[in-house]
Amino acid sequence: MPIRPHVLLETNYRRLREEPPNVAVLPWGATEAHNYHLPYGTDVMEATHIAERGASLAGGQGGKVIVLPTIPFGNDSQQLDQVATISISTTTALAILRDVCHSLTTQGIDRLVIVNAHGGNQFQPMVRDLMAEFPLLIVVANFFQLAPEVHQSVFDEPGDHADEMETSLLLHLEPELVELEHAGSGERRPFDIAALRRPGVWTPRPWAHCHPDTGSGDPSRATAEKGQQYFAAVTQALADVLADLSKASKGDLPYV
Repeated sequence: MPIRPHVLLETNYRRLREEPPNVAVLPWGATEAHNYHLPYGTDVMEATHIAERGASLAGGQGGKVIVLPTIPFGNDSQQLDQVATISISTTTALAILRDVCHSLTTQGIDRLVIVNAHGGNQFQPMVRDLMAEFPLLIVVANFFQLAPEVHQSVFDEPGDHADEMETSLLLHLEPELVELEHAGSGERRPFDIAALRRPGVWTPRPWAHCHPDTGSGDPSRATAEKGQQYFAAVTQALADVLADLSKASKGDLPYV
């Protein structure tokens, strides 16, 4: 397999010295149960594939982008009763992100895009703090929000975890790891307390109670073709973001 110069784990120091990147991409996933049919590494695989493909497309648009190794753990504190789910705290995530920011700015890379694949990862407060601490433009790209029109047109069933969308993506990206014949229904039980069902009110879902098979959304109508269509839309949207950021100049608000 040829070296992909936009993937840090594959490229080398000579290449990066000759063509230094100005945008770093940090894929961030989670290690958690995804219903009975998807692998624990679903979010890690999604973040990695999308970041790498998006960076490749951005390179074709003139972007100077490098994809860092994927962070495989996220905040899953409400799912620790599910065997082998690994959760890291917000303070741990902040420490990791701070060290990445320190490393990049020391080397002169001043733009960082976090490609997030896990809904439990909330980066906004961290980004506010770190952008006040480092001369770095930090952008969060939740892949599942990058192509809303395509999402709405391609998928029939609502959901947000091991649902039709995620199952379709994995059928396209890693089909040998999907056991769709074992999938649960992805039942979503509402909170018993009426106050918690009101608009604008939020508390973490006790996952085992709300989602008995750990899924949220019916995956039964998933297909590899739907996954391919959505993957193409999401990665092109990400590529446009990466290329635009790479071409930006200091002084272009908010990049100062």
